[in-house]
Amino acid sequence: MSSESVRVWVETAPSHFSSSMAASLLSFNLPKPTPIKPSAAATAAAASALDSLNDRFGRKGIKFSESDGSVPAVELTVRNGSSLKLTIPDAHVTSYMPKVYWKDDGFEEVLYTVNSPSRVRGGVGLVINELAELGSQGSPVIASEWTVKDVDSDSIDAVQVELSCTSGALEITYVVSLYPLSMATAVIVKNKGRKEVKLNSAILSHLRFKRRGGTAIQGLRGCSYCTHPPLSSPFELLSPAEAMKTESSGWFSSEPQEKPGSWTVQDVPITILKNKLSRVYAAPPTERLKAFYNTAPSKYETVDQGRELFFRMIRMGFQDIYVASPGSFSEKFGKDYFICTGPASMLVPVVMKPGEDWRGAQVIEHDNL
Repeated sequence: MSSESVRVWVETAPSHFSSSMAASLLSFNLPKPTPIKPSAAATAAAASALDSLNDRFGRKGIKFSESDGSVPAVELTVRNGSSLKLTIPDAHVTSYMPKVYWKDDGFEEVLYTVNSPSRVRGGVGLVINELAELGSQGSPVIASEWTVKDVDSDSIDAVQVELSCTSGALEITYVVSLYPLSMATAVIVKNKGRKEVKLNSAILSHLRFKRRGGTAIQGLRGCSYCTHPPLSSPFELLSPAEAMKTESSGWFSSEPQEKPGSWTVQDVPITILKNKLSRVYAAPPTERLKAFYNTAPSKYETVDQGRELFFRMIRMGFQDIYVASPGSFSEKFGKDYFICTGPASMLVPVVMKPGEDWRGAQVIEHDNL
């Protein structure tokens, strides 16, 4: 990872967590905006709240404003012009535009988003489910609205915002960082209760691509994988059921999918993602019972042949990698193509005893310049 990587919480990271920490994102239920036009008093209150945020936390490269639907948001910007937008109440990254070409207007939107009646879907966010018992589906951790806890900057080449919220006995901290060649999203979950807590989670990133036939990932050769649905989330583009549906026959008909629970080893260096698939790359749970086993790679790359762009996905703290492509299902959202991918702990839950904490992170970086 580059030297600009992450400086957050390194000193306090547990031994099983990576020594280089990334900054992070969570996505929980977004409060639905009211269809009624805000009153003058409500508008004035919102403006006052934004003024307060800018007075307290605003600085060069960190600006608070309103996004669509009068949702409080923050925009991060660094010296080379790379930018990131984050809505505060649901901690949802809705835009990441790094500088990827040397020309003056050499910025490209990396994230794929869709405006729905109730919220923006796609982008980047983290889902956390609490499991009542091992093997159960789990229920979403419903968090209170996120609030800004702190901000930080290193001149104008590194900026970050820290959000916090609580959910029952869980205390959650979430940090989003932006650098000239990367963005990082990290989360710390602390168990403040008296009982053991079991969680599964995933940071799911919806990435934009120019052409369906020019979409691929590389770096997972030799890794085991199985067909598996994603965790359900409020920002999903395809539900778990839709992600597992087979594609209709045609020019881009999908290859026969393995049955869920059937493991295969990736035997090619590059996986073309023009067909529909939904996979988890990881060590099978039975293998993890052994003293030694092969884990999933800590990083892999996305390939956008249409725009000639590569992005490196780095995971920390998570045990699995989720990869999904919509195939022809992408047509209902528009002409651009997208994939959903990111680090996860889906197959084996994270177990937190009273007083313990858990940390997970993702970095999206590039060297296209």
